[in-house]
Amino acid sequence: MKKVITYGTFDLFHEGHYRLLERAKALGDYLIVGVTTEHFDEARGKVNVVDSIMERIENVRKTGFADEIIIEDHEGQKIEDIQKYGVDIFTVGSDWIGNFDYLKQFCQVVYLERTPDISSSMLRKNKFQIINVGIVGTGRIVPRFIAEAKYVSGINIRCTYNPEIIDTYAWDNRHDIPNYHDTYEDFLDQVDAVYIASPNETHYEYAKQALESGKHVLCEKPVAFTKREAEELYGYAKEHQIVLMEAVKTAYCPGFGQLLNVAKSGRIGEIRDVEACFTRLATMDSRERSDASYGGSFLEFSSYTLLPAIKLLGTEYKDVHFDILFDDKGVDVYTKVSLTYDDAMALAKNGVAVKSEGQLVIAGTNGYILAPSPWWLTRRFEVHYEDPGR
Repeated sequence: MKKVITYGTFDLFHEGHYRLLERAKALGDYLIVGVTTEHFDEARGKVNVVDSIMERIENVRKTGFADEIIIEDHEGQKIEDIQKYGVDIFTVGSDWIGNFDYLKQFCQVVYLERTPDISSSMLRKNKFQIINVGIVGTGRIVPRFIAEAKYVSGINIRCTYNPEIIDTYAWDNRHDIPNYHDTYEDFLDQVDAVYIASPNETHYEYAKQALESGKHVLCEKPVAFTKREAEELYGYAKEHQIVLMEAVKTAYCPGFGQLLNVAKSGRIGEIRDVEACFTRLATMDSRERSDASYGGSFLEFSSYTLLPAIKLLGTEYKDVHFDILFDDKGVDVYTKVSLTYDDAMALAKNGVAVKSEGQLVIAGTNGYILAPSPWWLTRRFEVHYEDPGR
């Protein structure tokens, strides 16, 4: 008897899940399905699981394909299960190609082709919808977004858009996602929402067209270059009840949220100063170092370094002052932004050709908070007092 094993969260059970289990069953005589626990999902980065584990197990059982259902709750369990159950074939979807090659020393590993155009009509809950997402741009950040999308329940990366002539076949082959390069309108017709990761100067127009087509928008920063354009986009989105979000990931980081809560709780007294630094030594041919109009340190990093000050001290500053170092191309390679409030101050340091300690310090009347580099990921922070014993 040939035994096959597969694993998954199987959240918001849909046609793609059903077909994967069907094809996994066809690989052998006996199918074992591992369903992950909420705790294990959270540990591996999947934090938005909707269905309970009992609902997910029941949905797998109802397909009739699983001969045995087990629970996956810890790292390394796959090897244990393969040996314990005498498994001949391990299989998962093709969006995980290469990730489980280490299991080939224990059994055969098969990557099943992903299901294109997942249909929301196959969902067992009408209140949830699979969101088909289109990506504008095919640059360096897009593969990271595609990889992360595997950990998000309820979305399907449908296609990409790049009007420039690229090796479309190579892109499709590598990412298993088709690219559109003719009209933006044709691309928008395929999706429910867009993630905009194109050059900075194109963000506003792409976001505007998507919103006017009724599409939700997640846009890399900056979403626009002027206050008028930003207010126009957010005003339109609010009026038409469409989601518009700027991809400043720190703002949504759980650690950063906790840091703000501690700062606002009074633990360090009244906040008097916020200082944040974000620098990276960019290469000379990078967008950040070669584009004086749309590159540079301020446009690249200030949405991060100004974030703590605006969150904690607000937008009613009395004065703003810039100190800037330019290179021979006119690119601002190091920029300090100083904000002055009635009873506080803030400093945001940004660099693409200067390296400094990338930390966040929030100073108060009773103590201070230190978030070490990389503070924008906020993996940890410390509260310090005058008494070193505290």
